[in-house]
Amino acid sequence: MNLLVINCGSSSLKYQLINMDNEYVLAKGLVEKIGLETGIFTHDPSGKYKVVQKHNIPDHTAALNLVMTALTDGKYGVIENLNEIVAVGHRIVHGGEFYSSSVLIDDDVMIALEKCVELAPLHNPANIIGVNSCKALLPGVPQVAVFDTAFHQTMPEEAYIYPLPYEYYNKYKVRKYGFHGTSHKYVSNRAAYVLEKPIEDLKIITCHLGNGASIAAIKYGESVDTSMGFTPLEGLAMGTRCGSIDPSIVTYLMDKEGLDISEINEIMNKESGVLGISGVSSDFRDIESAAENGNKRAQLAIDVFNYKVKTTIGSYVAAMDGVDAIVFTAGLGENSPVTRKEICLGLTYLGITIDDEKNNTRREELVITTKDCKVKVLVVPTDEELAIARDTKEIITSNILDKVLI
Repeated sequence: MNLLVINCGSSSLKYQLINMDNEYVLAKGLVEKIGLETGIFTHDPSGKYKVVQKHNIPDHTAALNLVMTALTDGKYGVIENLNEIVAVGHRIVHGGEFYSSSVLIDDDVMIALEKCVELAPLHNPANIIGVNSCKALLPGVPQVAVFDTAFHQTMPEEAYIYPLPYEYYNKYKVRKYGFHGTSHKYVSNRAAYVLEKPIEDLKIITCHLGNGASIAAIKYGESVDTSMGFTPLEGLAMGTRCGSIDPSIVTYLMDKEGLDISEINEIMNKESGVLGISGVSSDFRDIESAAENGNKRAQLAIDVFNYKVKTTIGSYVAAMDGVDAIVFTAGLGENSPVTRKEICLGLTYLGITIDDEKNNTRREELVITTKDCKVKVLVVPTDEELAIARDTKEIITSNILDKVLI
């Protein structure tokens, strides 16, 4: 069973073709700079040479055409024809309150996705284009929507309702939604597997730390709180996002700097975070290097980021009345022993002691605390594409079975 996983951004498209009989990645790739003068297409087939090409890629349909052609190419393809693709799983950023799990895409789902555009104007339009393009190129092939927000729909009201006039929730659904749900769900389940305990018995805090970063409190397998909110801007300091700040700063800066809504939004989303503090980069590798060379603002950016992570973890210990495991994942969480160590140095009240030898690893699934620690700290590489593929397989298999029973 070959499943195609698609993740459409505003000007990019990531993909993987996975044989779900053994969960083997047949090919993966990235289409960048869609809509610009010269786009870049990278195709990485398993067991064959990676292909990097430049093309005029005017839209996502053209990007998907490149993908389909590459997958069936005589030299660097991995399947003979497109009929070997059984279904397509799409990463959809926002499902609002409509969906608490992945779904088979039909007309009603597409209407719901359109309604969620105003909640995720940078992401959902591209996701919708990806679905429509796949429908055109793979007619009759089932499409499945896997939502970033779905996993967090188990949050209780006291966690997701903002202290604003309640009418804004009723009228506009202004509430915390949370994101990175596919990643948080995947790594929490992997953590339970590594610890050899049922996830229904565990209180887990998952830290998805990358350019975009969020933390989730997962109690007995369900998300009960998460740091991102109505949009991905809330929560931690991130690569270029400011995270949670005093809301009055927004109107204050707009007044002082003569900024309009789009300009202040650009500053908070793309010019803030560790980039804004350090003045160096949004890439933590660059910031760590600058800090090592004596750049005080770079060190301050690291300290602010680590502080926000530590205090959020602490608040989630309170939310769950305890914690059994803390999990680091995503680009920074998986690859920076220094970040993990510095964050955990602020969690000694939990009895956490890091094993430096075990912690000195990158992208390896393991427990990095000493054996006597009651609260375990783990590194678990995320695999959102595999998680999407698994949901897609489950849904189309269930759908086929339902039709047989009918």
